[in-house]
Amino acid sequence: MEVAPQANPPVARIMDYGKFKYERDIRQKEARKKQARIEVKEIKFRPKIDPHDYATKKGHVERFLRTGARVKVTIMFRGREMARTELGRKILDRLVADLADQAVVEAHPKQDGRNMVMVLAPSKRPPEPKSAEPRNRREPEAAVARAAAEPVPEQAPDEVVAAPAEAPPET
Repeated sequence: MEVAPQANPPVARIMDYGKFKYERDIRQKEARKKQARIEVKEIKFRPKIDPHDYATKKGHVERFLRTGARVKVTIMFRGREMARTELGRKILDRLVADLADQAVVEAHPKQDGRNMVMVLAPSKRPPEPKSAEPRNRREPEAAVARAAAEPVPEQAPDEVVAAPAEAPPET
């Protein structure tokens, strides 16, 4: 294998080619491990979306952006909706205005057949790690264990007191 072909005389090294390929593959694998992967999530809207549905989908987009993923927002048009593509554009503009502090537009809205597509990227902030807490939001086990370890104050046993017998009403 040539090490320095420009040198005078050229420098070459005799080596096991199988070992060379193996070490090269290991180095490439390590480089891929250290590489940051950018996830692209997609969310789909329709032009005639209800306000509550819009808020729900906007919440999903916010969650994706907080984890550091890019979001591909798609407006799907059907039938006669194709004649009113400006309605889809209004929804995308409203989404950009609502998420102005959390996201930047990476790819502006573009008509792609029956779909209008836009890509949002998180603003330059460190991404929030994906939470490992359970979805049912119960009290964490550590707090339960801490409560179990606390000493319970001694209480005197409740004395049983017999109720006095009712006296006959006086007339």
